[in-house]
Amino acid sequence: MTPQDHDIDLLDPDAGGVFFVIEEDLDPLGAQGSSQGLFVARTSLKGCTGKDELLRRLKASWRLPAEFGDNWDALADAVNDLDWLEGTGYLLLFDHADDLREASEEDFDILLDILDEAAETWQEDSKPFFAFFAMPESAFNDPDF
Repeated sequence: MTPQDHDIDLLDPDAGGVFFVIEEDLDPLGAQGSSQGLFVARTSLKGCTGKDELLRRLKASWRLPAEFGDNWDALADAVNDLDWLEGTGYLLLFDHADDLREASEEDFDILLDILDEAAETWQEDSKPFFAFFAMPESAFNDPDF
């Protein structure tokens, strides 16, 4: 999936949400988001084994405040209030998402739920919010995915 293939309007809050793509899609999406003035954060989940490591990585890539609480509730609060970040909206890119999914499916699912709820909140506020998780093509053929 490329932005050109699917006419993704990253400035349309109603189009926002959580999506799965292949690794090759992240660079074009990031470039498009940057050119449109979105805050773009790319988080590598390569080798990520669970919540603690995930939260450390998100704290760095999302530039979370120093007082960030390092727990799911704090992440949910932060992702619903990203006002300290400059941009016309938010584009969160995750590469090697399958590493976290395989290491801790529960943590992976919690992250998806938090981001999905945040996307709904940002839609209500008319601000674009997109999260793209890069998975290997084989994942799209997995009936358990």
